[in-house]
Amino acid sequence: MDQISPELLAQLQGSFGSLVGQQSGYIKSLPEPVKRRIFALKQLQAEHSELEAQFHKDILELEKKYLGLYSPLYEKRNEIVVGKTEPTDDQVEAGKKVDEEFTEEIKESSKEETDDESQNAKGVPEFWLSAMKNHAQIADMITEQDQEVLKSLSNIRLVYLEENPGFKLEFDFEENEYFTNTTLTKAYYYQQSAASGDLVFDRAEGTEIQWNEGKNLSFTVETKKQRHKSTNKTRVVKRTVPAETFFNFFTPIEVPDAEDLDENEENDIGEQLEADYELGEEFKEKLIPHAVDWFTGKALEYEGFGMDDYDEEDDYYEENSDEQDEDDDDDDDDDEEEHSSAPANQQAPECKQQ
Repeated sequence: MDQISPELLAQLQGSFGSLVGQQSGYIKSLPEPVKRRIFALKQLQAEHSELEAQFHKDILELEKKYLGLYSPLYEKRNEIVVGKTEPTDDQVEAGKKVDEEFTEEIKESSKEETDDESQNAKGVPEFWLSAMKNHAQIADMITEQDQEVLKSLSNIRLVYLEENPGFKLEFDFEENEYFTNTTLTKAYYYQQSAASGDLVFDRAEGTEIQWNEGKNLSFTVETKKQRHKSTNKTRVVKRTVPAETFFNFFTPIEVPDAEDLDENEENDIGEQLEADYELGEEFKEKLIPHAVDWFTGKALEYEGFGMDDYDEEDDYYEENSDEQDEDDDDDDDDDEEEHSSAPANQQAPECKQQ
């Protein structure tokens, strides 16, 4: 269930008639006995599609079943995170054995002096914010201002939809100065593909955030002075400009009529839809089930971002840094002579990492 609905893509592309897969002249030219056999293969494929559709329904029901089994663990996790309950000695000792390397790190840090305020901290402060910041795809969406709001994020829950196939993410917030909602949700709906029988992403719906006055992070207010040509008087003009914020996640991507879009715009919308759905899957499949590993950074290891992967390369650069510096000095002398006629204010192009 990691695909976008073909019907949704077709809406962007105008109609199914433009899609790849139309009958070729070769098939039309085949003898009648061969065409009969192809019809038989079509019938077998239809039976396979029925079984495949049932397979995806069964998988979804299995996911629901295990969410029911996971839920008591998630509830206990939340009680500890928000400071509602304290773990037992047995839980703590068992947890130490789960990750001995992390246990040793904690022992080392415990030797450092801590103030009384930190000793009296409630639950696990900034648990979900820290977990999200360790996930590269999610962290890219979080601005400095977002962090202030996300400190009040107390829980993220997964719920499977009943009336329509799909799932919903529920973000619980403690009282904060930014909005009055106590829970923000993002729902992803599936539909069965007519072509393959798979359950595929169809659409998303999100909560409308009730922002407090002057606290809406989804736009900024720009002020600009304008001078009247004849009277020479000035006035201040204000306009709202959309701003980047994590909370745009709760505003579904609008799909305009295909007739109003060119090919590049169609591709852009398709990429946005796919990225949005993948982000929902990241919360569903990774962040919620393994939240403590994202909080501690342990998840980065099984995601392939362990620091050990870079040790050998880092050593190489350290060993060769002096030699490289000497080469750079020589190059700098050549560059000065070669580019002496360049404008004084010319700057090198910005390197943007994707």
